[in-house]
Amino acid sequence: MNRYYYDLHIHSCLSPCADNDMTPHNIAGMAVLAGLQMIALTDHNSVRNCRPFYAACRKQGLIPIAGMELTTAEDIHIICLFESLEEAEAFEASIADRKIPYKNKKEVFGDQLLMNDQDELVGEEEYLLINATLLSLDEAVELARAHGALVYPAHIDREANGIIATLGTFPDKPIFSCAELHDADKLNDYKEKYALADKKIVISSDAHHLWDIQEAGPYLELDDEPYSSDLVRRRFFEYMRS
Repeated sequence: MNRYYYDLHIHSCLSPCADNDMTPHNIAGMAVLAGLQMIALTDHNSVRNCRPFYAACRKQGLIPIAGMELTTAEDIHIICLFESLEEAEAFEASIADRKIPYKNKKEVFGDQLLMNDQDELVGEEEYLLINATLLSLDEAVELARAHGALVYPAHIDREANGIIATLGTFPDKPIFSCAELHDADKLNDYKEKYALADKKIVISSDAHHLWDIQEAGPYLELDDEPYSSDLVRRRFFEYMRS
């Protein structure tokens, strides 16, 4: 068993609310400086920068996880993490017709930049990614899990787009094995107040700037013998789902 320091909620320059310098290689480099070993890229309603993110993490010796921060029809943010790039990309394809095709206004919302594995700009996403989708919470969770995703509510301790602030409580259904907090200091209060003792709680940054990426603190202990990044990633998903 070894400790793996993580940050499982990071946005790249594809998210309009993130800095343009949140490129895959910059993210990976900052994560190394922060003492992390495992990081997830979770852009709004898209995984299109996950391939270059994987390449950047591998160069830095990091364990990458492909993810998405999906916005439900109720305007709730949920984290969808995938064991493989292929599952992540298949999921995005499956929700293409459930996104609202509103063209991005860069001067209002920001750029939505697509990168390659050399951190070179290769295009821009035309349609705004931060809109709510047409998927209800139940539909989104069911569809993501059908594509192999680990799904849990994002930043449940925040007013904006948090599941508790939106619904008034942590729902019994859909059933989640875990949840995310932004502020580690709220962990005990939220576990007690919302009966989350049976949930695994991850603490992640929701980083939109390089300096937001959290330094080594929260960690998971995972069996990694015989070591490979694929094995550690698999053990992570097994642990979070158990």
